[in-house]
This record gives sequence, structure tokens and C-alpha cells, in this order.
Amino acid sequence: MENNLRKTVIIGSGPAGLTAAIYACRADLAPLLFTGSGFGGQLMLTSDVENFPGFPEPVLGPELMDRMMRQAERLGTEIVREDVVEVDFRNYPFRIKSLNKEVQTLSVIIATGATPRRLNLESEKRLMGRGVSNCAVCDAYFFKEKDVAVVGGGDTAMEEATYLSKFANKVTVIHRRDKLRASAALQKEAFRNKKISFIWNSVVDEIVGEKKVEGIIIRNLLTGEKSRLSVDGLFVAIGYEPNTSLFRGQVELDEKGYIVVRNETETSVPGVFAAGDVKDYRYRQAVTAAADGCKAALDVDRFLKTKEEYISQLQV
Repeated sequence: MENNLRKTVIIGSGPAGLTAAIYACRADLAPLLFTGSGFGGQLMLTSDVENFPGFPEPVLGPELMDRMMRQAERLGTEIVREDVVEVDFRNYPFRIKSLNKEVQTLSVIIATGATPRRLNLESEKRLMGRGVSNCAVCDAYFFKEKDVAVVGGGDTAMEEATYLSKFANKVTVIHRRDKLRASAALQKEAFRNKKISFIWNSVVDEIVGEKKVEGIIIRNLLTGEKSRLSVDGLFVAIGYEPNTSLFRGQVELDEKGYIVVRNETETSVPGVFAAGDVKDYRYRQAVTAAADGCKAALDVDRFLKTKEEYISQLQV
């Protein structure tokens, strides 16, 4: 047996990956976790988190992720703070390679998440978590009786706008086309909602505010005319990109690039599991990602029990 052979390797360090590491440690699997350059996932761009169980008071997103990381390390997770650059799931044991480390492993948990599409504005980045958000379920509560805007025209945008209307005083949807791409049912629900209005053929050119969102500059794509809309929050709902380019051709992906799973976490390759937003385009919550991480680690433990004879020969 080579000394770089592991029982399990986890790729990703958001709630899914770190929870998987915690459970894998408790199962005595001595996990190795590659954090990637995006340690902590989307929670690193989140201010107050009020819907994660166990925190009576709000907790900052980065603090929550730091606590999870320290818990995983305390239990025995080996942390490699590098991006994985290459995987081989076609041969067994599997091979995982980062910039400075290469290991073989008997199982893998993919927890690389998904990245929200951005407007690519400097002000968007600066005000993220200060009125700019990608998640209505996470942040709508902070905008009670306030005016907000939603950018997008697909299903996600209509779901976000409708959810926000439960809290906000007014929701303005800004869409670059003259009609929505959302399903007929979601369109109907949004159009009949008296709190939701629409600005067509337009884009957001700038987000106004120094320490918080105070308004947005909107440009009409047909006339070039610019106008300012006073809002307290901007929700960017133009879709997500699953972080799966590394796994293309290695495991089955759907048409959107998300990992296809069976029985909650199993990918198309036995021994390779997926957890969190990398396979979940419906919920996208920290708590559901953490739950996926738990499931994946438990499934890894069950999988390795079927390999006991193989493992005994390797003396892992």
C-alpha cells in the first residue's frame, strides 16, 4: 500500500464538505479535505445568518464557516488549502491531484457547490451582504416594509420576487427582455401579485450606496436612457453555475451541469458521492447542504464496508 492512499477524500469546504468531514471523522475514516480557493462557499459573502439551527443570535457567515472548519480539524480532518486540478474516477482506487499533492482514495465526496451568476459590477461586489443578495429565502426577512429590486426573468427570479413580496413593501423586477422566460405558472403568480411591478428591456448599470444599497441606476436597452430607482435591496437572480467543470466526463451531469445523483448522494460512479449545491438546484440552503454532507459521509461508510476485503489487502 502506498502511503498516499486514503479511505475518503472530500472536495469542497462549504457546509456540505465540512459536515461530511465531521461525520467521516466520527466514522473513523480519517478524511482528507481539499478546501479549494473558495473556502466556505457562499456563506463567506453573507453577513447575518439567522436560519442556521443552534444559533439563538445571528452569526456572521464567515464566522459560521470558521467554526465548522475548526470542528472538522479538531475531530481529525486533514486540510489541504489548495484547488483540485485533476481527478481520475475511471480507475480504482480513484486519483485526486491538487497543485502540490496527489493522493489515491477509496471514495470521494464532491461538495464543490455552485456559483451565482453576477452582474459583474464593482458596486455589486462591494455591497454584497449589505443590501445585495442572491438568496431571498436567506435575506428577505431583513427587508420588511422596504423596497427591493430583482434582476432576472426566469423561474428563479419569479420565485425570488414572489417570496420577497411576503416581506417587502414593493418588489420591482428588472428584465433585459420584453417578456419573461419563467414557466407560465410562475409568471401568472407574479403578474397577479400587486406588490410586484416590472421594468422591461433594461439592465442595472450601477448600484448606488457606500455602506449599504440606496438605489440602482437602470439603463433602457432600446433607448439608452438611464434612470435611478430608490431601493433598499437588490436581488440578483440570473441563475447559478455548478462548479463541475473538473468532473465533466468523470461522472454524469445533467443539461445544466449539475451532478446527477441516485439515492440522495450516489453519482454514476460507485464510490463517488455528491453533496450540496453541486447537485441541488432547488433548495440551495446552508442547512440542506449540511444535511447532504451528513448523508454522503454515511453513504461512504456503507460503501467502504463493501470493500472491507479489498481494504484489508491494502492495510489502509
